[in-house]
Amino acid sequence: MATKRTRTPMSDEHKAALAEGRNQGRSVRRYLEALDAHRPKRGRKRTPDSMRKRLDKIDVELASADPLKRLQLIQERLDLTAELEAASEKVDLSGLEKEFVDAAAAYSARKGISYAAWRELGVEPGVLKRAGISRSS
Repeated sequence: MATKRTRTPMSDEHKAALAEGRNQGRSVRRYLEALDAHRPKRGRKRTPDSMRKRLDKIDVELASADPLKRLQLIQERLDLTAELEAASEKVDLSGLEKEFVDAAAAYSARKGISYAAWRELGVEPGVLKRAGISRSS
C-alpha cells in the first residue's frame, strides 16, 4: 500500500514572501492599468466646449432627421455625454505612482523585466528613476 505523503506547513517567512509578491504585482498592475486607461488618444483633441457645441447641433438635427439618422445622432449624443463626464473627472495617478515606485524595482528584478520593457509600455523615465530602475538594469 502506498504511503500517504504529509505536507510540511509553509513557514511564516514563505507566507510573507508570497504576500509581498502579491502586493507588488497588484501595485504594478493597478498603475499600468491606470496609465493605459488615461493614455492620450491620437488625432485632434476634443475640448469640453467643442463637445457641448456638438451636443447643441445634435439637438437641432434631431428634429428633422429620418429614423436611421436619428438613431445615429442619439448614439453620438450618448457617447459625447459620457466623454464630457469623463473629461471633467480629474485623474490622480500620484497614489498609484507612489505604490508603483515602491514595488517596481523588486518586481522587475524578480520577473526579469528590463528598463526598455517598462518604457515601451509607457512608464515615464522619471518614474523609473524614482523606482530605482535604470537603463543598465
